[in-house]
Amino acid sequence: MTEPGPPGGTATRRPHPIEVRSYEILRSRVDLSPMPPLWRAVAERVIHASADLEYVVDLVTDEAHLERGLAALRAGAPVVADVEMVAAGITARRALCRVADPAAARMARAAGLTRSAAGIRLAYSEVGPGAVWVVGCAPTALEEIIRLGVRPALVVGLPVGFVGAAESKQALRDSGLPQVSNVSEKGGSAVAAAAVNALLYHGGSR
Repeated sequence: MTEPGPPGGTATRRPHPIEVRSYEILRSRVDLSPMPPLWRAVAERVIHASADLEYVVDLVTDEAHLERGLAALRAGAPVVADVEMVAAGITARRALCRVADPAAARMARAAGLTRSAAGIRLAYSEVGPGAVWVVGCAPTALEEIIRLGVRPALVVGLPVGFVGAAESKQALRDSGLPQVSNVSEKGGSAVAAAAVNALLYHGGSR
């Protein structure tokens, strides 16, 4: 359960007993206490959302990147999602998603883009630099973020799939942008949203 916090701040939460128990089980199976605090928070919430302990070694980020993203979120930076499922999973902040906008369909046809890439292009025209970008589905959305040079506060790049997902995440890491990604083909809307929620909830009750 999430209750609104101060504008731009972290959310006040009263976690459900099932979530509390899930974290207890997680921590009984893997000790992430040596990790830096934000990296640990992201890793634990991604594992909690997926029940996949392999994310301990699959996630790639930097504590400084996460600190930058957290500061932006606390300052009220926009959050942009590639698909509605990601936006819906970010529970403590309304995320912008333009993939279903009719203008995205028109742009995709005219420019030879996927709808997801067109949605990213539309969103960037609205939010400009400094946003937190979250990709859990479409590698082409992540590729468009890199191509546009969006000057993000943070990119959470966790698309899933056998076609282009791992490659797009490698391109994100190679770009030098502040990022959270993973090495393998797995990912998805739930884990991408979980990574953002971990930052939004940081400092509050888990």
